[in-house]
Amino acid sequence: MTNETHSEIQSAPTQVAGRRGPGLGALIGGGLLLLVMVIGGLGAYWSVQPTHLDVHQEALQRFDDENVTLKPGVVTVSAVMGVAEALLDKPGGYLRNDILPPGLLMDNTPNWEFGVLTELRDSVAALRNDFSRAQTQSTENPDLREAESQFNFNASSWVLPSTEGEYQRGLDALGRYMQALMSGTDRSAKFYTRADNLSAYLQIVEKRLGSYAQRLSASVGETELTAALVLHSAPSLQQTPWYEIDDVFYEARGYSWALLHTMQALAVDFADVLGDKNAQLSLQQILRDLQGASLPKWSPIVLNGHGYGLFSNHSLVMGSYISRANAAVLDLRVLLERG
Repeated sequence: MTNETHSEIQSAPTQVAGRRGPGLGALIGGGLLLLVMVIGGLGAYWSVQPTHLDVHQEALQRFDDENVTLKPGVVTVSAVMGVAEALLDKPGGYLRNDILPPGLLMDNTPNWEFGVLTELRDSVAALRNDFSRAQTQSTENPDLREAESQFNFNASSWVLPSTEGEYQRGLDALGRYMQALMSGTDRSAKFYTRADNLSAYLQIVEKRLGSYAQRLSASVGETELTAALVLHSAPSLQQTPWYEIDDVFYEARGYSWALLHTMQALAVDFADVLGDKNAQLSLQQILRDLQGASLPKWSPIVLNGHGYGLFSNHSLVMGSYISRANAAVLDLRVLLERG
């Protein structure tokens, strides 16, 4: 055997080793990249806002009969239940109490959820304290009492008990109240479509919208624009830190989305009252502005541009819709309180 042949045989293992697959580091890197892509994709999908509900059709579907005659209050209770179901059952479920990615890493959707929860709590409290009671000394409905208690549970509890479990119990209690309204068998299950009941609820809405308008105006960053955004802007209003601008925006957006469905349902149940007070136009203005506040946002981030610059100012747009809705709520409440 020649020296040349011997050297070729010795080099063969080296050449085979050089043709081996990617190393451990490359495999780990590829796995991490895939994990990041999966988490990012799930996060983007879970961030999509739920579609708007048809509150009247939703109420009919709960009784499996599109020809059923819905009693007063059923559409409103059904809408509140629909909001709660969307909060719990949307893609990804309830995220505010998550302790693992991607929910743990998400910021916008948990703030949106808190805005929805704020309106949900207000609506359930109004059902318990105003809409279901004839007067201050009348007996309250036990299902509504349970529902309000459950929805006021800690919004960030992961386990023992979980937030989702407690809210589901509240949702079940609302379902029992709605069924009792339709059947008429429970004397404590009532819904009174009076102007003073609706006005009491609108007082709460007015304060919520005013607060969101103030907080959004503090996110705008320009004094001239801020002064035009709210009716009574506090002169010492502290500007929102840049890292909290999106928190305020998405919380206000969630509240507006939930309030839109409640107001649409109230428009059905209080149609006669609104007609007697000639208040339909004010309510329609509220609905238009709330729809504008919950329109799709195509930018992946909340922009905070200035004047006629290249970028939009999302806080300014949202604040404008909410301020106009707030003014319409005030007009509606004044009409309801007139004799």
